[in-house]
Amino acid sequence: MLTIGAFSAITYTSCNKDNCKDVVCQNGGTCNSTDGSCSCATGYEGTTCGTLSRDKFVGVYTGTETCTVGSDNYTLTLTANSDAIKLTLTNLYNEGFTATCTMTGTNTFSFTGSNTTTTTVDYSGTGTLTDNTITIAYTISGATTNTCTFTGTK
Repeated sequence: MLTIGAFSAITYTSCNKDNCKDVVCQNGGTCNSTDGSCSCATGYEGTTCGTLSRDKFVGVYTGTETCTVGSDNYTLTLTANSDAIKLTLTNLYNEGFTATCTMTGTNTFSFTGSNTTTTTVDYSGTGTLTDNTITIAYTISGATTNTCTFTGTK
């Protein structure tokens, strides 16, 4: 009886396919043993996690900003940062403000920043990319507080 049980266990184990045997997930991605697909670390995407999510964000966006106080039309720029999962946002609020953005998903990022001219201005928010349209929602505070949404296209 013990021999039959041991034989059955060996036979069952040898019939289980290792879905991750030949799968190489890059950049800290892990293989899903159920189907052999890669689950990518934040900031990476693609079949083997070899694509930086931020790359599709890089560019100049022209758009409209609507705030609780006022609105404006302008361009802002997103450039690659030296850190693989970060971007640099330039010209926020059409005032030349810059912020370091951190990828939070394949199509999203968050940021905080501050600028000191005559007063200290702090800002924080999130960004989402859908196709070539970016939406950035943020709050800026200094002498007053303003909540804004910038929507622009490359």
